Amino acid sequence: MTLSSTVAEEARREAGRGEAFAALRHRDFRFFWFGQLISVTGSQMQLVAINWHVYMLTRSAAALGLVGLVRVLPIILCSLIGGVFADAINRKRLMMVTQTTMLVSAASLALVTAHGLRSVWPIFLLTAISSAATAFDNPARQALLPSLVPARDFPNAVTLSFIVFQVAMIVGPVLAGLLLGVAGPAVVYALNALSFIAVIVSLALMQASGEVAAAGETAISFASLIEGLRFVWRTPIIVQTMTLDFAATFFASATALLPIFAADILRVGARGLGFLAAAPAIGAILIGTAIARIRRWWRPGALIIISVIVYGAATLLFGLSRNFWFSMLMLALTGAADTVSSVLRQTIRQLVTPDHLRGRMTSVNMIFFMGGPQLGEFEAGVVAEFVGAPASVVIGGLGCILAAIVALWRAKSLLSYELPGEE
Repeated sequence: MTLSSTVAEEARREAGRGEAFAALRHRDFRFFWFGQLISVTGSQMQLVAINWHVYMLTRSAAALGLVGLVRVLPIILCSLIGGVFADAINRKRLMMVTQTTMLVSAASLALVTAHGLRSVWPIFLLTAISSAATAFDNPARQALLPSLVPARDFPNAVTLSFIVFQVAMIVGPVLAGLLLGVAGPAVVYALNALSFIAVIVSLALMQASGEVAAAGETAISFASLIEGLRFVWRTPIIVQTMTLDFAATFFASATALLPIFAADILRVGARGLGFLAAAPAIGAILIGTAIARIRRWWRPGALIIISVIVYGAATLLFGLSRNFWFSMLMLALTGAADTVSSVLRQTIRQLVTPDHLRGRMTSVNMIFFMGGPQLGEFEAGVVAEFVGAPASVVIGGLGCILAAIVALWRAKSLLSYELPGEE
């Protein structure tokens, strides 16, 4: 082998090694990625702590379901106008405001808990405030992402963003479980408040302007909101991905009931709850590191629907399980299936949406993407109150599978879609 061929071969190997992390070559995305890693870890810690805190205060499955309702109502009420804001004003500045609001909310929750909280209503109130801020934050964040990387690296950026979320879902719940056992929820809430600083700093360090790409002025108005709704409604593939997402997560939302499984069914306590809550992310990380290297997807719509079927089946088996390790395995499988589906759905939606409409498209999607699981948690809590947590989860898994079967019959645009080439 000649020197030149040896160098060429080494270059090819080096390029292959970097393929899974191609988006991290871009400075702004690196700042965004690391900031999100810290912040989402704190948020996942707080989610576990809130569910455990509410259950310890009430011992009620219905109260756990209400946590999901409190999270989703502000999103339903605020997300559409949040999308208009994301398409009308600087997205970086909007995120700084929303991140600061969530910081103050978490700090307030830490303070009232440290002073001996005996009622759940302050938890519900501050959770609602944080969810309202999320309704403005998510459209701005997802609309900002395509401006941080070139188009050819965008699917990789989406995958790495999901990996961040899943890493946080491993580290956050495990840390929360450990801290809840030795220090209580107030410390978890305080650490979450500090985590928002990472995103604020990363936004300040980015070179990207955060301004919306010029395509006509977007005003903060009812007409702008209607324009976004009209675009979504007239784009069948977006409607199909959103409705499938909503149906699947509405029926298969077992996470709200994890404190009941940890405390009363599997009997593993707060530490076990942390590991159960982290299990979906373990599966997501394993599959995410594999799919990060994929540059071309064959029949992405069919893969989405197959993933939803696997998600529902694993949820059903989790509901039937009485073994901690098998339960962990099934939850990990739900995370793996959800990651494949989520990466493909978000990639398709962002690529078919013009930049000046991405915030509004994302805000509509939030009603489905976040409304489904949060309303599903409420539904799961109410059903569990009457038939028990295991039966509630099994029924949800069956509903998820049924939704995917309906999509195989009805979602023609999704099934026929092909991702564009690198050009």
